[in-house]
Amino acid sequence: MFKGRFYRNSLILILLISSIPGIIVGGILYGMTGGWLEHALLQLHTSQILQRASNIDDQFTYLETSLAHWAFDTKFNSQLYETNFYQDFEIARDLTKTLNVMQGSTPLAKQVELFLKGTQYIRFYPEYDVISNEDMIASYNQFLSQDNLVFWTTLSDDASHLDKKDLTLVHKIPGVDMHPFGALFIRINEEKATNLLKTLTPYNVGETFMMQNGGDVLLASSKDPQSVVFDEALKAEVLQRGGKSGSFLYESHKNMYTVSYGTFRRVGTEWMYVSASPISVITKPVDFISKLILSVSFAALLLAVLLSWFASRKIYSPVDRLVTLLTGSRPLTGSIGEQHDEFKLIEKEWLDLWRESTTLQNKLEAQLPHVKEGFLLQLVQGFLSAYSEDDLRERMRNYGWVVDECQFIVMHIQLTGFANLEGRFGQGDESLVTFAAANIIEELSTNRLEQVNGINFHDLSMGLLIMLPPHMSYTTEVHELSDEIIQSINRILKLNVSICIGKPSTAIRQIPSHYEEAKQALSYRSFKNENQIIDLNSLEPEEDMAELHYPFVLEREIVQMIRTGQQHEAMDLIKSFLDALLERGAKEIEAQQGMLQLLGSILHAIRHLGMDPNRVFRSVNLYDQLGQIREPQKMLHWFQHKIMNPYIQELESRSDVHWKKAVETAMVYLQNHYMKEISLDSCADHVGVNSVALSKSFKQITGTNFIDYLTELRMEKAKELLRDTEQKINDVAVQVGYQHSYFNRIFKKHVGVTPSHYREMSRNMHS
Repeated sequence: MFKGRFYRNSLILILLISSIPGIIVGGILYGMTGGWLEHALLQLHTSQILQRASNIDDQFTYLETSLAHWAFDTKFNSQLYETNFYQDFEIARDLTKTLNVMQGSTPLAKQVELFLKGTQYIRFYPEYDVISNEDMIASYNQFLSQDNLVFWTTLSDDASHLDKKDLTLVHKIPGVDMHPFGALFIRINEEKATNLLKTLTPYNVGETFMMQNGGDVLLASSKDPQSVVFDEALKAEVLQRGGKSGSFLYESHKNMYTVSYGTFRRVGTEWMYVSASPISVITKPVDFISKLILSVSFAALLLAVLLSWFASRKIYSPVDRLVTLLTGSRPLTGSIGEQHDEFKLIEKEWLDLWRESTTLQNKLEAQLPHVKEGFLLQLVQGFLSAYSEDDLRERMRNYGWVVDECQFIVMHIQLTGFANLEGRFGQGDESLVTFAAANIIEELSTNRLEQVNGINFHDLSMGLLIMLPPHMSYTTEVHELSDEIIQSINRILKLNVSICIGKPSTAIRQIPSHYEEAKQALSYRSFKNENQIIDLNSLEPEEDMAELHYPFVLEREIVQMIRTGQQHEAMDLIKSFLDALLERGAKEIEAQQGMLQLLGSILHAIRHLGMDPNRVFRSVNLYDQLGQIREPQKMLHWFQHKIMNPYIQELESRSDVHWKKAVETAMVYLQNHYMKEISLDSCADHVGVNSVALSKSFKQITGTNFIDYLTELRMEKAKELLRDTEQKINDVAVQVGYQHSYFNRIFKKHVGVTPSHYREMSRNMHS
């Protein structure tokens, strides 16, 4: 139902009055609780990270301070260097107690140990122990050789677990001596240190790790494979950004993390902590509040819309009844301004109706030629035979033809010589050429005749339907039109034209049969590419028509060339065959029948050669294809590409297989009879082929000629007998098919040494 400007204005006004306050309040609340509160939570999270990082720093600072205090204790003075702990066992006991006290007073300590380098290598762990393991001694000596008095390192638990290392604080003793002979070690409890590190993720969700400046991870909150991959990616990002502290947002697997990192200054080095927490966990309270505000605001807005709609309909109901009377139930069209002004409806409706009528009339006039052509196409092809004469006349009147008291004349036009258009048009452009010719014919015919329509078949053929007064003589006019069409197409398109003028009729129902007669009559045109006009109304039967001379001799020669696979000679003979058909003025139908008969003979010969034409030509209907061709050059082109090329390809593939089998048979024969007197002729007789052809195929397939292959085979057998048997050289020569004197010469020629020398060389190599 139409709603105009008044309705929309009233609805918008009520919506604004009821909705603006709620939108403003909701927007302010959402902005405050959403953006500001979210920012405040992120700032609070960052502050917590800094505070907890400071706490961790304090723990490690306390550890370093405590160890430094103990290192300067008098218990760890230079007297320990000369102490014999077997005799002074009380000193050893005091040291053990001291180490236990140190471990107990340090929350992060896993183990406190003492290493002394004197007359013996001694370790308190915390009990007294003499070190005998060379790897362990080398490890401790390495620590003593460092320049720093106090430093952090990683230390393996024992010699059997070198891959498992603890984070360890080392302080050389005595602390006041420039030449220390021992060191205190505090191994960090990894579990406690990890729990302390986890305080950097306040929501128990996320990842935290601590690393050296070089990127080596010292501690990590989790060691599962997923966390390790995430930590490595995060570590690379932090190292790429640089700086000693900072924070940024990081996205991984569609999750956004807030990342904070900073630096711990330790004795002799610097550590960096990295903490990553999902933003979704931090802002979870904000998300809930935001969704709640949006839901309440949306519900209030929906209620305001419903109330506004109800109120505006009540206000607009009198105007709506008036608009309905003017427009009915039709939807309104036109500009936006016209749709919003109810008082211009009457003027608008009249103008719209006038424009619609004009548009439909223009569309009908534009489409009428295509509709008329489609009707004529159905008419001449006999698809409207179910209609009566009156129905056909009525339909033609509706299309704008004057069909009362008219005679109807049909013309069929065929273009030939398309194969000679080299460079201008290519294969597949027949439809384009036909379209151009149809435009030329239609322009020429409409200039001469009042009622004439063309039919484009898009296959180098066209039709014309001419409507003339019943008693008007059409012969002169139609013949002049035909001559003009031929001359124009010859000049513009360089094509030849054959035109058949059908018999006149006064009934529309006779048009299909008359057009079919004209179409069939063109098959009696001369098959040569020349211009021709056939008028069925004045055509007289040729009683003394000469019988077609069929060139049987050429047919036999063509079949013989095909059997022997001589492609070029066969095509030359096919051209001579077609010329022989045309030299006595053969009609189109006669030339087609002659070429179809030749095609049958060729297919018969191919089948006699053991080939299946259906397989060779891929089950294509060759007779149907040939029957559609109306030009000599196209026929020759078709025979070349559709008959000869596929046949020669099949023949060559079969020939290759045949000769390959023949050569393989010959090679087997030579391997079994090399010791006998063998010639190329005897081998060819055994295989059953011509000796010359066998020699040629043997060379092509094996890469060597027949004699060289036989000689090489005999030489290999001779070398085998000379190496593996004690037969005389005369006997070896006989066994490989040679006389002794000739065997020596040919063996030396191919091997490079005499048979006796070769046997001697072989024995020396084996010995």
